[in-house]
Amino acid sequence: MQEEAAMTNTAVYYRVKINHSNETYVYTFQNQNNLKKGDVVIAPTKYGNDAGTVLGEVASLNDIDQEDIQEIIRLAGEEDFQKIENQKNQEAEALEVCRQKIESHGLDMKLVSAHYLIDEPKVLFFFTAEQRVDFRALVKDLVSHFKIRIELRQIGVRDESRVLGGLGVCGRFLCCNNITDKLKPVSIKMAKEQNLSLSSMKISGPCGRLLCCLSYEYDFYKEENRRYPSEGSRISYKSTTYRITEVNILSKIIKLSGSEGNYFDVPFRYFSFNQEKKTWNVDLKEFL
Repeated sequence: MQEEAAMTNTAVYYRVKINHSNETYVYTFQNQNNLKKGDVVIAPTKYGNDAGTVLGEVASLNDIDQEDIQEIIRLAGEEDFQKIENQKNQEAEALEVCRQKIESHGLDMKLVSAHYLIDEPKVLFFFTAEQRVDFRALVKDLVSHFKIRIELRQIGVRDESRVLGGLGVCGRFLCCNNITDKLKPVSIKMAKEQNLSLSSMKISGPCGRLLCCLSYEYDFYKEENRRYPSEGSRISYKSTTYRITEVNILSKIIKLSGSEGNYFDVPFRYFSFNQEKKTWNVDLKEFL
């Protein structure tokens, strides 16, 4: 009986994606009925109570700060869904009004979205800007127009992509919007390690920053590259020196160029590393 009671009292944790900002949070739910993937709930966020969609149960809390875990307020009902639908038209109108006000105040800022909270009379405006913006006069103007509480939130360009969504160069939905909102630092070193083109057009997302996906396979490439000779290094075979022009760790093919303009595509199995001399050797008898 004690074991059954312990299992009954075990808290279930859910990851919920807030519908407007596409941020994710971890919550508990004290209701007796468990939630399932796709359920819409009303839950507290850093901006106030908002609607979110359950992504599923959380299997491990190892990377989650217990202090950040809050409790879901309720499962969204018919009244909530009606309110959410009505607010869509209000948000479109609020967005247009705010754009006009920004222009009239001559502020250097780009409005991203407008959002009404579900449980309180407050409208949020998200914007991007190159520098800090003094929007106090703008807020007063907006309050006098909407007669409710106004909050302006400056976000980064990567956050803008997360909120608005869209398609990446791969043809899939943006990672920050569809896969994870936990944005990790991405560096040009990651592109170099994966032997990718360093053209900013090819390795940058719609936000203008380096693609988030550059970090996905970086650790694999970093580890694998240690097993191969370095691109640009030279290797000798029968008193002739060859230069390594390309290393492809996926196909396991290494391209060599000779002084006479001859080129070879050599499988990695023909290479060996001399631990004593710390040099690479290659067997080209099948290629010459």
